[in-house]
Amino acid sequence: MDYRTAGVDVVAGRAFVERIRSSVESTRRPEVVGGLGGFGGLCRLPAGLRKPLLVSGTDGVGTKLELAQAHGRHHGVGIDLVAMCVNDVVTSGAQPLFFLDYIATGKLTPEAMAEVVEGIADGCRQSGCALLGGETAEMPGFYGPGRYDLAGFCVAVVEEDELIDGRRVRPGDRIVAVASSGVHSNGFSLVRRILESHAVTADTPLESGGLPLLEAVLQPTLLYGALVQSLLQNGVELHGMAHITGGGLPENLPRTLPAGVHGRIDPGSWERPALFRWLQEHGEVPEADMWNTFNLGVGFCLVLPEAAVAPALAVCAAAGHRAWLLGSVEAGDSEGGEPLAGLPY
Repeated sequence: MDYRTAGVDVVAGRAFVERIRSSVESTRRPEVVGGLGGFGGLCRLPAGLRKPLLVSGTDGVGTKLELAQAHGRHHGVGIDLVAMCVNDVVTSGAQPLFFLDYIATGKLTPEAMAEVVEGIADGCRQSGCALLGGETAEMPGFYGPGRYDLAGFCVAVVEEDELIDGRRVRPGDRIVAVASSGVHSNGFSLVRRILESHAVTADTPLESGGLPLLEAVLQPTLLYGALVQSLLQNGVELHGMAHITGGGLPENLPRTLPAGVHGRIDPGSWERPALFRWLQEHGEVPEADMWNTFNLGVGFCLVLPEAAVAPALAVCAAAGHRAWLLGSVEAGDSEGGEPLAGLPY
């Protein structure tokens, strides 16, 4: 017996590293020291920082991977992996520095794995961070052939006196919503169950003559890091930010609000995208579960003084992000002790 007959091809693994080298190099920042292949990635802090804070976040893609692997959509979940980490850390106003990934698979399939890493590199380029390194583990017998799981983490940096953590949020502040591209990477255990119950195929349309349903479901998560940097560079005053992930608006928006205030949103301020309407109708999903599972078209929120609303909307539009006034911040607890007021259930 040898390692290859046991299911692990070391030679193929080395060839895979060489294949992805150019994708990794395309994300390089000036602070990166050395190259791919060391035991640890090296990165300096950007020059000129007075009192830097490192901000870190880690996440995976969840069961969206099941659908992506079944339909050969590997590039998109690479972007998802970066987005789930980067979109969290940038809520502090931090600038992403570097990202590392971990790919676990039953048997290395170089084509699919290369697409995943190219997607990760794509997400890093969009976010301005370096893909500093990673690990690919073949685990035959633990994962099935052709199956893989993803995890990653991001490290960002922010000046301590420029940290955005919600402490400046006050009654009268406004809440601006920034649109999502769809489901992003949350709620897929429910999504998959609904799709399976209706025998959805690659040709099933979302709407008559429109985008295929699976195409809409597998849209990569939007990255908001470049938008946050653009808002800050344009002098937009931000008091808080929230990445709307698992738990939807009711769970995530209150995370950026300090004690003594609550948010009130206007559910009529935007039209719920067709994908969410399809999921609710075909899954007979209760309204409360829709709000507490999905982002419903809101991927990111900005909390800012009223005078900053117009400039923020202008920056969002210039960056290609659809945004609108979602609600406001009020003093005290909301009715019934709920973390967010204005929800229609």
